[in-house]
Amino acid sequence: MKLLFSALLLLLIASTCKCKSSTLEDTCRSFAAGHPSIGYDYCIKTFQADNGSSAAEATDARALAAIAARIAEAKANATAARVAALSAVEVDGRRRARLDVCAEVYSDAVDQLGQAAEDIARGGEGDDDGAEAALQDAVTQLSAALDAPGTCEDAFGEADDTSPLAAEDAEFKKLATIALAVAASLAPPSSPSTPTPRPRIAG
Repeated sequence: MKLLFSALLLLLIASTCKCKSSTLEDTCRSFAAGHPSIGYDYCIKTFQADNGSSAAEATDARALAAIAARIAEAKANATAARVAALSAVEVDGRRRARLDVCAEVYSDAVDQLGQAAEDIARGGEGDDDGAEAALQDAVTQLSAALDAPGTCEDAFGEADDTSPLAAEDAEFKKLATIALAVAASLAPPSSPSTPTPRPRIAG
């Protein structure tokens, strides 16, 4: 009897793990289909490298979207710290000004990603209209955060200067792209506005 119970328990655990793993795999397969340059393997590794993506937490795509936003937020924080370190030792005022641009956009990105994670969490609560609005807000915040690496790189590129943050910008862009794509998959498409009929004027 004990042997049968143990076998059933192991089967239940295996089934649960498979289900939760499938959520991550399905999410990354869908992401990779739209973003082949980043790909499935990178998506999987990104989540697996984060403790919050354990089977106990990542039970659905919404949980993964919130985790992805937090992963990108952590990278934005790390990049902001790197910018501060570079700026502290930079003696060229023009280069320091370019670093200031990067500092500003990554500071904004940290706030935007934190807000996005909160909006995604709110998207699982309340009535349908409130949930949809929260998810749309999250997508807006994530889209804004995704602009940070391009703006930072442009600050150097427009001055024909080599960016010292190229690697950080490229990595953050991938992470923010994952977060945006997963969140966008949860948000319903915006319904087109209905044109207002023109009043008929009596002749």
